[in-house]
Amino acid sequence: MSHPVIVKCAVCNDKLKISTLYCGRCNTKYQGTFHLDKFNYLTSEQKYFIEIFLKCRGNIKEVEKELNISYPTVRSRLDDVIRSLGYSIKSDGAQQKSRKEVLEMLSNGELTYEEAMNMLKGYPE
Repeated sequence: MSHPVIVKCAVCNDKLKISTLYCGRCNTKYQGTFHLDKFNYLTSEQKYFIEIFLKCRGNIKEVEKELNISYPTVRSRLDDVIRSLGYSIKSDGAQQKSRKEVLEMLSNGELTYEEAMNMLKGYPE
């Protein structure tokens, strides 16, 4: 039975590196320093969202239906994945929600706590 790769240190939360690779068939071992790609560091929820997003060919309306979530939640999750991959989000004034709107969406269950916190990053107090 195999388990998902652990990607974060339980002590300091830093990204882990791989030092040994092993072949179960012939018992060959490779030792060194190997790195994981940035997709390995996404959460399982983020990976599932990407899977659905791709299945729907990027059609946000289809993603809404498939996941039974609102348009702002789809956008928030997409922005969260983009940020997690190391890219910045260009926000236009029309699509950026006010603090009050974000908090209302959180209260209504349209966003998770993490999504709301990501949307609120950079807002003035």
